[in-house]
Amino acid sequence: MADEDDEDWFEQAFEDETPDDEPTDGSPPDESDDAESDADDPSSDESTGEPTDDSRSGDAESDSSPSFDAESDSPPEPATGDDAPPEPATGDDENDADAFADAFGGGDPAPNDGDDGDLFEDDFADAFAGGSGGAPAPGGGGGGGENFGFDLDGDTGGGAPGGFEEEEEYDSDIPRIDVGIDGLDEMIQGGLPERSLMVAIGEAGTGKTTFGLQFLHEAIENGERAVFITLEESRERVVQSATDKGWEFERHAEEGNLAVIDIDPIEMANSLTSIRNELPRLVEEFGASRLVLDSVSLLEMMYDDQSKRRTEIYDFTKSLKDAGVTTMLTSEASEDSAFASRFGIIEYLTDAVVVLRYICPEDFRETRLAVEIQKIRDANHSRETKPYEITHQGISVYRQANIF
Repeated sequence: MADEDDEDWFEQAFEDETPDDEPTDGSPPDESDDAESDADDPSSDESTGEPTDDSRSGDAESDSSPSFDAESDSPPEPATGDDAPPEPATGDDENDADAFADAFGGGDPAPNDGDDGDLFEDDFADAFAGGSGGAPAPGGGGGGGENFGFDLDGDTGGGAPGGFEEEEEYDSDIPRIDVGIDGLDEMIQGGLPERSLMVAIGEAGTGKTTFGLQFLHEAIENGERAVFITLEESRERVVQSATDKGWEFERHAEEGNLAVIDIDPIEMANSLTSIRNELPRLVEEFGASRLVLDSVSLLEMMYDDQSKRRTEIYDFTKSLKDAGVTTMLTSEASEDSAFASRFGIIEYLTDAVVVLRYICPEDFRETRLAVEIQKIRDANHSRETKPYEITHQGISVYRQANIF
Protein backbone atom coordinates (compact mmCIF):
# COMPACT_ATOMS: atom_id res chain seq x y z
CA MET A 1 0.00 0.00 0.00
CA ALA A 2 1.15 3.51 -0.58
CA ASP A 3 3.00 5.35 2.16
CA GLU A 4 0.65 8.33 1.91
CA ASP A 5 -2.42 6.15 2.44
CA ASP A 6 -0.68 4.41 5.36
CA GLU A 7 0.04 7.71 7.06
CA ASP A 8 -3.51 9.07 6.60
CA TRP A 9 -5.07 5.89 7.93
CA PHE A 10 -2.62 5.54 10.78
CA GLU A 11 -2.94 9.18 11.92
CA GLN A 12 -6.75 9.12 11.61
CA ALA A 13 -6.90 5.98 13.75
CA PHE A 14 -4.99 7.71 16.52
CA GLU A 15 -6.99 10.97 16.25
CA ASP A 16 -10.27 9.12 16.55
CA GLU A 17 -9.17 7.25 19.67
CA THR A 18 -7.36 9.90 21.78
CA PRO A 19 -9.13 10.22 25.19
CA ASP A 20 -10.09 13.55 26.84
CA ASP A 21 -7.44 13.47 29.53
CA GLU A 22 -4.51 12.62 27.26
CA PRO A 23 -2.06 15.58 27.23
CA THR A 24 -0.56 16.00 23.77
CA ASP A 25 1.28 18.82 22.06
CA GLY A 26 -0.30 19.91 18.82
CA SER A 27 -2.68 16.95 18.68
CA PRO A 28 -6.27 17.17 17.33
CA PRO A 29 -9.19 17.91 19.67
CA ASP A 30 -10.23 15.09 21.96
CA GLU A 31 -12.97 12.78 20.80
CA SER A 32 -13.29 10.39 23.72
CA ASP A 33 -16.85 9.36 22.82
CA ASP A 34 -15.70 8.31 19.38
CA ALA A 35 -12.74 6.51 20.91
CA GLU A 36 -15.03 4.47 23.15
CA SER A 37 -17.38 3.56 20.36
CA ASP A 38 -14.55 2.72 17.98
CA ALA A 39 -12.88 0.50 20.56
CA ASP A 40 -16.16 -1.42 21.04
CA ASP A 41 -17.03 -1.61 17.37
CA PRO A 42 -14.74 -4.03 15.47
CA SER A 43 -15.99 -2.60 12.19
CA SER A 44 -14.54 0.86 12.94
CA ASP A 45 -11.28 -0.02 11.24
CA GLU A 46 -13.17 -0.75 8.03
CA SER A 47 -14.43 2.82 7.87
CA THR A 48 -10.97 4.02 7.05
CA GLY A 49 -11.12 2.17 3.76
CA GLU A 50 -7.72 0.63 4.29
CA PRO A 51 -7.48 -2.73 2.50
CA THR A 52 -5.46 -5.58 3.87
CA ASP A 53 -2.50 -6.54 1.80
CA ASP A 54 -0.99 -9.93 2.60
CA SER A 55 1.58 -9.77 -0.13
CA ARG A 56 5.20 -9.24 0.67
CA SER A 57 6.87 -5.97 -0.07
CA GLY A 58 10.41 -5.48 -1.16
CA ASP A 59 10.58 -4.55 -4.86
CA ALA A 60 12.30 -1.23 -4.47
CA GLU A 61 16.06 -1.11 -4.40
CA SER A 62 18.51 1.17 -2.63
CA ASP A 63 22.29 1.25 -2.54
CA SER A 64 22.45 3.15 0.70
CA SER A 65 23.95 1.36 3.69
CA PRO A 66 23.46 3.77 6.54
CA SER A 67 24.87 3.19 9.96
CA PHE A 68 24.39 4.73 13.38
CA ASP A 69 26.63 7.32 14.91
CA ALA A 70 26.52 6.85 18.70
CA GLU A 71 26.56 10.61 19.36
CA SER A 72 24.61 12.16 16.51
CA ASP A 73 21.78 9.63 16.66
CA SER A 74 21.38 9.68 20.42
CA PRO A 75 17.83 10.71 21.33
CA PRO A 76 17.26 13.81 23.44
CA GLU A 77 17.40 13.76 27.20
CA PRO A 78 14.13 12.78 28.93
CA ALA A 79 11.64 15.63 29.22
CA THR A 80 11.19 17.34 32.58
CA GLY A 81 8.50 19.42 34.20
CA ASP A 82 5.24 19.64 32.31
CA ASP A 83 6.62 17.73 29.33
CA ALA A 84 7.66 14.67 31.34
CA PRO A 85 5.71 11.44 30.69
CA PRO A 86 3.22 10.48 33.40
CA GLU A 87 4.26 8.30 36.29
CA PRO A 88 2.84 4.76 36.25
CA ALA A 89 -0.40 4.64 38.14
CA THR A 90 -3.85 3.13 38.12
CA GLY A 91 -7.26 4.74 37.82
CA ASP A 92 -7.40 7.74 35.50
CA ASP A 93 -3.81 7.20 34.34
CA GLU A 94 -4.95 4.01 32.63
CA ASN A 95 -6.36 6.25 29.90
CA ASP A 96 -2.74 6.75 28.78
CA ALA A 97 -2.64 3.09 27.88
CA ASP A 98 -6.04 3.42 26.19
CA ALA A 99 -4.83 6.27 24.00
CA PHE A 100 -1.75 4.37 22.83
CA ALA A 101 -3.81 1.25 22.29
CA ASP A 102 -6.63 3.09 20.53
CA ALA A 103 -4.14 4.27 17.93
CA PHE A 104 -3.54 0.69 16.83
CA GLY A 105 -6.13 -2.01 17.47
CA GLY A 106 -6.37 -5.76 16.94
CA GLY A 107 -4.59 -8.20 19.20
CA ASP A 108 -6.36 -10.64 21.43
CA PRO A 109 -6.48 -9.37 25.02
CA ALA A 110 -7.67 -11.49 27.88
CA PRO A 111 -11.09 -10.61 29.34
CA ASN A 112 -11.28 -8.46 32.48
CA ASP A 113 -13.90 -7.21 34.88
CA GLY A 114 -14.82 -4.03 33.04
CA ASP A 115 -11.34 -2.51 33.36
CA ASP A 116 -10.24 -0.53 30.30
CA GLY A 117 -6.52 -1.05 30.88
CA ASP A 118 -6.27 -3.84 28.30
CA LEU A 119 -7.54 -1.58 25.49
CA PHE A 120 -3.97 -0.42 25.01
CA GLU A 121 -2.97 -3.74 23.49
CA ASP A 122 -6.08 -3.91 21.29
CA ASP A 123 -5.75 -0.54 19.64
CA PHE A 124 -1.95 -0.61 19.42
CA ALA A 125 -2.25 -3.78 17.36
CA ASP A 126 -5.09 -2.34 15.23
CA ALA A 127 -2.98 0.62 14.21
CA PHE A 128 -0.31 -1.82 13.13
CA ALA A 129 -3.07 -3.56 11.13
CA GLY A 130 -2.10 -6.70 13.01
CA GLY A 131 -3.90 -9.80 14.06
CA SER A 132 -3.05 -12.61 16.39
CA GLY A 133 0.54 -13.66 16.43
CA GLY A 134 1.81 -16.52 14.32
CA ALA A 135 2.90 -19.95 15.41
CA PRO A 136 4.80 -20.06 18.68
CA ALA A 137 8.55 -20.15 18.38
CA PRO A 138 10.46 -23.00 20.00
CA GLY A 139 10.93 -22.51 23.70
CA GLY A 140 14.22 -22.49 25.55
CA GLY A 141 15.77 -24.76 28.05
CA GLY A 142 19.18 -25.45 29.35
CA GLY A 143 21.37 -26.61 32.11
CA GLY A 144 21.48 -30.09 33.51
CA GLY A 145 23.69 -31.88 35.95
CA GLU A 146 24.47 -30.79 39.45
CA ASN A 147 27.00 -28.19 38.34
CA PHE A 148 25.36 -27.56 34.96
CA GLY A 149 28.54 -28.87 33.28
CA PHE A 150 30.57 -25.81 34.27
CA ASP A 151 33.65 -25.10 36.32
CA LEU A 152 32.25 -23.43 39.45
CA ASP A 153 35.53 -22.96 41.33
CA GLY A 154 35.11 -19.20 41.26
CA ASP A 155 38.38 -17.49 40.42
CA THR A 156 39.61 -19.93 37.79
CA GLY A 157 39.10 -17.55 34.88
CA GLY A 158 41.33 -14.76 33.72
CA GLY A 159 41.11 -11.30 35.19
CA ALA A 160 39.79 -10.31 38.57
CA PRO A 161 37.86 -12.50 41.05
CA GLY A 162 34.69 -13.77 39.47
CA GLY A 163 36.38 -14.16 36.09
CA PHE A 164 36.03 -10.53 35.00
CA GLU A 165 38.71 -8.03 34.20
CA GLU A 166 38.46 -4.97 36.40
CA GLU A 167 38.24 -1.79 34.34
CA GLU A 168 37.32 1.75 35.16
CA GLU A 169 33.75 2.62 34.33
CA TYR A 170 33.26 4.35 31.02
CA ASP A 171 33.36 8.10 31.51
CA SER A 172 29.94 9.22 30.28
CA ASP A 173 27.08 11.40 31.47
CA ILE A 174 24.48 9.02 29.99
CA PRO A 175 22.30 7.48 32.75
CA ARG A 176 22.76 3.72 33.21
CA ILE A 177 20.23 0.97 33.84
CA ASP A 178 20.31 -2.70 34.80
CA VAL A 179 19.20 -5.30 32.28
CA GLY A 180 17.64 -7.33 35.09
CA ILE A 181 19.62 -10.57 34.65
CA ASP A 182 21.86 -11.66 37.50
CA GLY A 183 25.44 -12.10 36.35
CA LEU A 184 24.91 -10.32 33.03
CA ASP A 185 24.49 -6.97 34.79
CA GLU A 186 27.89 -7.52 36.39
CA MET A 187 29.38 -8.23 32.95
CA ILE A 188 28.11 -4.82 31.82
CA GLN A 189 30.41 -2.69 33.92
CA GLY A 190 28.54 0.40 35.03
CA GLY A 191 25.23 -0.57 33.47
CA LEU A 192 23.61 -0.35 30.03
CA PRO A 193 23.39 3.25 28.75
CA GLU A 194 19.81 4.48 28.92
CA ARG A 195 17.93 4.78 25.62
CA SER A 196 20.26 2.27 23.97
CA LEU A 197 19.12 -0.08 21.20
CA MET A 198 20.15 -3.64 22.10
CA VAL A 199 19.78 -6.96 20.26
CA ALA A 200 19.95 -10.48 21.65
CA ILE A 201 21.05 -12.94 18.93
CA GLY A 202 20.53 -16.65 19.43
CA GLU A 203 19.43 -19.97 18.03
CA ALA A 204 16.08 -21.57 18.85
CA GLY A 205 15.82 -22.47 22.53
CA THR A 206 18.53 -20.13 23.81
CA GLY A 207 16.01 -18.00 25.75
CA LYS A 208 15.66 -14.86 23.62
CA THR A 209 11.99 -14.33 24.50
CA THR A 210 12.69 -15.00 28.19
CA PHE A 211 15.50 -12.42 27.98
CA GLY A 212 13.01 -9.84 26.68
CA LEU A 213 10.39 -10.61 29.31
CA GLN A 214 12.98 -10.37 32.09
CA PHE A 215 14.23 -7.08 30.66
CA LEU A 216 10.72 -5.59 30.94
CA HIS A 217 10.09 -7.14 34.35
CA GLU A 218 13.04 -5.17 35.70
CA ALA A 219 11.48 -1.92 34.48
CA ILE A 220 8.05 -2.68 35.92
CA GLU A 221 9.57 -3.60 39.28
CA ASN A 222 11.15 -0.14 39.30
CA GLY A 223 7.77 1.55 38.78
CA GLU A 224 8.21 2.18 35.06
CA ARG A 225 6.02 1.39 32.05
CA ALA A 226 6.92 -1.05 29.29
CA VAL A 227 5.75 -2.39 25.91
CA PHE A 228 6.22 -5.93 24.51
CA ILE A 229 5.55 -6.39 20.78
CA THR A 230 5.60 -9.97 19.51
CA LEU A 231 5.58 -10.98 15.85
CA GLU A 232 5.62 -14.73 16.45
CA GLU A 233 3.59 -15.51 19.59
CA SER A 234 0.04 -14.80 20.72
CA ARG A 235 -0.58 -12.34 23.52
CA GLU A 236 -1.88 -15.12 25.77
CA ARG A 237 1.26 -17.23 25.30
CA VAL A 238 3.55 -14.30 26.10
CA VAL A 239 1.61 -13.46 29.27
CA GLN A 240 1.53 -17.13 30.28
CA SER A 241 5.30 -17.46 29.79
CA ALA A 242 5.81 -14.49 32.12
CA THR A 243 3.34 -15.90 34.64
CA ASP A 244 5.23 -19.21 34.69
CA LYS A 245 8.32 -17.27 35.77
CA GLY A 246 6.40 -15.56 38.59
CA TRP A 247 6.02 -12.21 36.78
CA GLU A 248 2.49 -10.80 37.00
CA PHE A 249 2.22 -9.40 33.48
CA GLU A 250 -1.57 -9.73 33.35
CA ARG A 251 -2.03 -7.61 36.46
CA HIS A 252 0.42 -4.98 35.23
CA ALA A 253 -1.39 -4.85 31.89
CA GLU A 254 -4.73 -4.31 33.63
CA GLU A 255 -3.19 -1.51 35.71
CA GLY A 256 -1.96 0.25 32.57
CA ASN A 257 1.76 -0.17 33.25
CA LEU A 258 2.39 -2.79 30.55
CA ALA A 259 1.24 -3.41 26.99
CA VAL A 260 1.59 -6.80 25.31
CA ILE A 261 0.72 -6.61 21.60
CA ASP A 262 0.77 -9.39 19.00
CA ILE A 263 1.25 -8.20 15.42
CA ASP A 264 1.25 -10.05 12.12
CA PRO A 265 4.71 -9.47 10.55
CA ILE A 266 3.28 -9.08 7.03
CA GLU A 267 0.86 -6.39 8.12
CA MET A 268 3.60 -4.64 10.08
CA ALA A 269 5.87 -4.62 7.03
CA ASN A 270 3.09 -3.22 4.85
CA SER A 271 2.44 -0.38 7.31
CA LEU A 272 6.01 0.18 8.47
CA THR A 273 6.25 3.75 7.13
CA SER A 274 3.25 5.01 9.10
CA ILE A 275 4.27 2.98 12.14
CA ARG A 276 7.73 4.48 12.39
CA ASN A 277 6.30 7.96 11.93
CA GLU A 278 3.86 7.57 14.83
CA LEU A 279 5.72 5.22 17.18
CA PRO A 280 7.98 7.82 18.86
CA ARG A 281 5.03 10.04 19.77
CA LEU A 282 2.87 7.16 20.98
CA VAL A 283 5.65 5.70 23.14
CA GLU A 284 6.30 9.10 24.69
CA GLU A 285 2.64 9.68 25.45
CA PHE A 286 2.28 6.24 27.02
CA GLY A 287 5.33 6.94 29.16
CA ALA A 288 7.16 3.68 28.39
CA SER A 289 10.81 3.50 29.41
CA ARG A 290 11.51 0.11 27.79
CA LEU A 291 10.27 -1.68 24.67
CA VAL A 292 10.88 -5.19 23.34
CA LEU A 293 10.33 -6.41 19.75
CA ASP A 294 10.37 -10.20 19.39
CA SER A 295 11.69 -10.84 16.82
CA VAL A 296 13.17 -8.50 14.24
CA SER A 297 14.10 -11.48 12.03
CA LEU A 298 10.46 -12.03 11.07
CA LEU A 299 10.21 -8.40 10.01
CA GLU A 300 13.42 -8.68 7.98
CA MET A 301 12.03 -11.74 6.19
CA MET A 302 9.27 -9.62 4.68
CA TYR A 303 11.80 -7.98 2.30
CA ASP A 304 13.30 -10.06 -0.50
CA ASP A 305 15.78 -7.43 -1.67
CA GLN A 306 18.84 -7.02 0.56
CA SER A 307 19.23 -3.27 0.06
CA LYS A 308 15.51 -2.68 0.60
CA ARG A 309 15.66 -4.79 3.76
CA ARG A 310 18.58 -2.83 5.17
CA THR A 311 17.02 0.54 4.40
CA GLU A 312 13.66 -0.36 5.98
CA ILE A 313 15.20 -1.86 9.12
CA TYR A 314 17.57 1.09 9.46
CA ASP A 315 14.69 3.57 9.29
CA PHE A 316 12.70 1.54 11.81
CA THR A 317 15.55 1.27 14.33
CA LYS A 318 16.18 5.00 13.97
CA SER A 319 12.55 5.71 14.87
CA LEU A 320 13.02 3.63 18.02
CA LYS A 321 16.06 5.70 18.97
CA ASP A 322 14.10 8.89 18.26
CA ALA A 323 11.43 7.65 20.69
CA GLY A 324 13.93 7.96 23.55
CA VAL A 325 13.07 4.50 24.89
CA THR A 326 15.53 1.74 25.83
CA THR A 327 14.77 -0.97 23.29
CA MET A 328 15.65 -4.64 23.07
CA LEU A 329 15.25 -6.63 19.85
CA THR A 330 15.59 -10.38 19.52
CA SER A 331 17.08 -11.92 16.38
CA GLU A 332 17.59 -15.40 15.04
CA ALA A 333 21.21 -16.46 14.58
CA SER A 334 22.65 -17.12 11.16
CA GLU A 335 22.75 -20.71 9.95
CA ASP A 336 26.48 -20.29 9.32
CA SER A 337 27.52 -18.56 12.55
CA ALA A 338 26.07 -18.28 16.05
CA PHE A 339 27.77 -14.88 16.34
CA ALA A 340 25.82 -13.24 13.49
CA SER A 341 22.15 -12.46 12.97
CA ARG A 342 20.13 -14.25 10.30
CA PHE A 343 20.54 -11.46 7.74
CA GLY A 344 23.74 -9.89 9.13
CA ILE A 345 22.19 -6.41 9.42
CA ILE A 346 20.76 -5.69 12.86
CA GLU A 347 24.05 -6.05 14.78
CA TYR A 348 25.44 -3.07 12.84
CA LEU A 349 22.40 -0.88 13.52
CA THR A 350 22.23 -1.39 17.28
CA ASP A 351 24.24 -0.01 20.20
CA ALA A 352 24.63 -3.31 22.06
CA VAL A 353 24.86 -6.94 20.95
CA VAL A 354 24.46 -9.95 23.25
CA VAL A 355 25.01 -13.44 21.82
CA LEU A 356 23.22 -16.46 23.31
CA ARG A 357 24.55 -19.75 21.98
CA TYR A 358 25.07 -23.46 22.50
CA ILE A 359 28.43 -25.01 23.30
CA CYS A 360 28.93 -28.71 22.63
CA PRO A 361 31.85 -30.28 24.54
CA GLU A 362 34.21 -32.67 22.82
CA ASP A 363 32.83 -35.64 24.74
CA PHE A 364 29.27 -34.74 23.61
CA ARG A 365 27.96 -35.46 27.12
CA GLU A 366 25.85 -32.34 27.42
CA THR A 367 25.03 -29.26 25.38
CA ARG A 368 25.53 -26.08 27.41
CA LEU A 369 24.35 -22.51 27.09
CA ALA A 370 26.79 -19.62 27.00
CA VAL A 371 26.46 -15.83 26.75
CA GLU A 372 28.89 -13.17 25.64
CA ILE A 373 28.72 -9.47 24.90
CA GLN A 374 29.94 -8.48 21.44
CA LYS A 375 29.65 -4.73 21.92
CA ILE A 376 28.09 -1.95 23.99
CA ARG A 377 28.61 1.61 22.86
CA ASP A 378 29.60 4.06 25.59
CA ALA A 379 30.16 1.32 28.16
CA ASN A 380 32.91 -1.05 29.23
CA HIS A 381 32.00 -4.71 29.43
CA SER A 382 33.47 -8.16 29.95
CA ARG A 383 34.46 -9.99 26.77
CA GLU A 384 34.48 -13.41 28.39
CA THR A 385 32.11 -16.25 27.59
CA LYS A 386 30.01 -17.18 30.60
CA PRO A 387 27.58 -20.08 31.15
CA TYR A 388 23.92 -19.45 31.92
CA GLU A 389 20.79 -21.42 32.62
CA ILE A 390 17.07 -20.89 31.95
CA THR A 391 15.10 -21.78 35.08
CA HIS A 392 11.56 -21.30 36.36
CA GLN A 393 12.71 -17.88 37.60
CA GLY A 394 14.24 -16.71 34.32
CA ILE A 395 17.82 -16.49 33.06
CA SER A 396 20.78 -16.64 35.45
CA VAL A 397 24.37 -16.10 34.30
CA TYR A 398 27.07 -17.84 36.31
CA ARG A 399 29.62 -15.05 36.40
CA GLN A 400 32.08 -17.02 38.55
CA ALA A 401 32.01 -20.06 36.29
CA ASN A 402 33.94 -20.82 33.12
CA ILE A 403 33.19 -22.95 30.11
CA PHE A 404 35.42 -26.05 29.90
